[in-house]
Amino acid sequence: MSAAATRRLTTAQALVRFLAAQYTERDGVRHRLVTGTWGIFGHGNVAGIGQALVEYREMMPYHQGRSEQAMVHAAVGHARQLNRLSAQAVTTSIGPGATNLVTGAALATVNRLPVLLLPGDYFASHAADPLLQQLEHPVEADVSVNDALRPVSRYFDRITRPEALVASALQAMRVLGDPAETGAVTLALPQDVQAQAYDWPEEFFADRVWRVRRPAPDPAELIEAVRAVRAADRPLIVAGGGVHHSEAEEALRALVDATGIPVASTQAGKGALRHDHPADLGGIGHTGTAVSDALARTADLVIGVGTRYSDFTTASGTLFQHPDVRFLNLNITAFDAHKLAGGTLVCDARSGLTALTEALSGHRVDAAYETEYRAGKARWAEAVEAAFRADDDGAVPTQTQVLGALDAVVGDEDVVINAAGSLPGDLHKLWRARSSRQYHLEYGYSCMGYEIPAALGVQQAAPGTPVWALVGDGTYLMNPTEIVTAVQENLPVKLVLVQNHGYASIGGLSESVGAERFGTDYRHRVADGSFTGAPLPVDLAANAASLGMDVLRAKTVRELREALSTARAASRPTCVYVETAPPSAALPAQAWWDVPVAEVSAREAATDARAAYERAVADRRRHL
Repeated sequence: MSAAATRRLTTAQALVRFLAAQYTERDGVRHRLVTGTWGIFGHGNVAGIGQALVEYREMMPYHQGRSEQAMVHAAVGHARQLNRLSAQAVTTSIGPGATNLVTGAALATVNRLPVLLLPGDYFASHAADPLLQQLEHPVEADVSVNDALRPVSRYFDRITRPEALVASALQAMRVLGDPAETGAVTLALPQDVQAQAYDWPEEFFADRVWRVRRPAPDPAELIEAVRAVRAADRPLIVAGGGVHHSEAEEALRALVDATGIPVASTQAGKGALRHDHPADLGGIGHTGTAVSDALARTADLVIGVGTRYSDFTTASGTLFQHPDVRFLNLNITAFDAHKLAGGTLVCDARSGLTALTEALSGHRVDAAYETEYRAGKARWAEAVEAAFRADDDGAVPTQTQVLGALDAVVGDEDVVINAAGSLPGDLHKLWRARSSRQYHLEYGYSCMGYEIPAALGVQQAAPGTPVWALVGDGTYLMNPTEIVTAVQENLPVKLVLVQNHGYASIGGLSESVGAERFGTDYRHRVADGSFTGAPLPVDLAANAASLGMDVLRAKTVRELREALSTARAASRPTCVYVETAPPSAALPAQAWWDVPVAEVSAREAATDARAAYERAVADRRRHL
């Protein structure tokens, strides 16, 4: 085609056509990069992007959301389910529609997951100025509320002329498709520019493939890594989310089968090995299992694969206590690979694990070490069974018994989604992941309100797969609106709504740090100003039903099992509502987490908590 060939379109039309022609490719398999666009329309995008989506609706699917933040969560869930090889776009108006994106953008970038944000913006020409919902800055006229998205975006640009879109759109796709760079990408679109016409080069709309590389480890780094593994007596692998994103589960299993090195997992990495693999020890860190944390304390080499080493995973620098412990970090980003002063393998997880397995040929950990961790795994399995077991089917279930009932219902293909509250701790310790995609915990940002919209995105990515959103009452009240979207889009997500009358996780933390559970219960205010009266007469099940869900109420363990089975078979959005009994202390945290406690206080609870804090913090160390 001639280089001079052009097509006259508005900026918004050109952008939609461009996005429809973008693909990623990894291992010879091609995927559409932007599979659809979520949108809520206002004056800042209805006449631009909105009109373009109508015009090209056959090439760009549109999904109607109810909350701008929730639309980003849905897109993030979609991208994670598809191993970051596909993403979705989110368009909003200016003003509150745009600022509502910030939380979702932060979540995407923290978790290294791709999403394309297309907020409307003020008139580039300032013809209408100040515009409805426009922020006026007294000394920076080019600032808009969209600038709040800069620190939480991996790439940001404001398209102030139509032709500026060409270079910026290409850069946006590069970042979305690059596993070492990806996160939220923002193209702020002034509403007058969205509607302006331009003669676009035809090449801009040609199919374009962004190859997702699998960089191999540097030979010198590999030699050093092999030397470190061979020298270690008690190596431990920490599997992070990068194992899943790289589809490196089989490569990890091959390494473990060959060497006998045990595997503990972060929230994002859980399921990297099936729960019944002899070397899978479950979660690690503050919410980890007893066997994982016990081995972490004595490990002389910690091999991090695709992990960011978040505070919970590292237990605030107190978990890894071997005097000579060293770290070996296999990560596609040098930023993460250099953490904890570790030796580095900067490469794709699958490529690196495969190379490491080949280079370690014939090496295996001591048989006594394998016997030790397998015995610890067996003891923890007994603890899990006890937590899941309900001796009285007619009793009100505890939260761990809710998980036990769900464990008995799900199949290998089911996806279980959670993000915040007390459930992540119980899930990380107890859940028996049966496949690489089953365990979907967003814990990088641990964002309340993530679960329901993320379930929509996962369901879109995996039609026919049972998708469960596990939600406490606190999280539900943050963001239930996408239930309406699930009904509208005919997405048969399953919601398990656990009523425990407050912020259970933070309530427990509050008590441990001397804040006496203040402000963490959903109860009536009593005379002294505290919230310790009767539970509020709030019916969340009725609320879910009013938004269009089928609702099953379960009061006992027996009713819960029946309701979960019914929900799994349902063909439309279904909620299982259960009120739980007070939590059991049978499975406390296995590692310490640093939450600073008041250094001075007139209250006994705080002074006692400070004394405990000072004892714990004494074990903190810098790994150099």
